[in-house]
Amino acid sequence: MRRHWHLLKRLIGSEDGPTAVEYAVMLTLILLVCLVAIRTFGTTTSESIRNSANSIAS
Repeated sequence: MRRHWHLLKRLIGSEDGPTAVEYAVMLTLILLVCLVAIRTFGTTTSESIRNSANSIAS
C-alpha cells in the first residue's frame, strides 16, 4: 500500500507530462508555420514562372 501511495505522489509531482504536451504543441505550431511558408513560396514561385513563360512566349 505504501508503495502505491509513493507512486501516486511521484506521478502527481512529476512534470514530464506537461512538458511533453508543451513540446508537442510547439512542434505542431512550428510545422504549421513551415507548411504555410512552403505553400506560399510555392504559389509565388509558380506564378512568377508562369508570368515569365507567358512573356517569353509572346
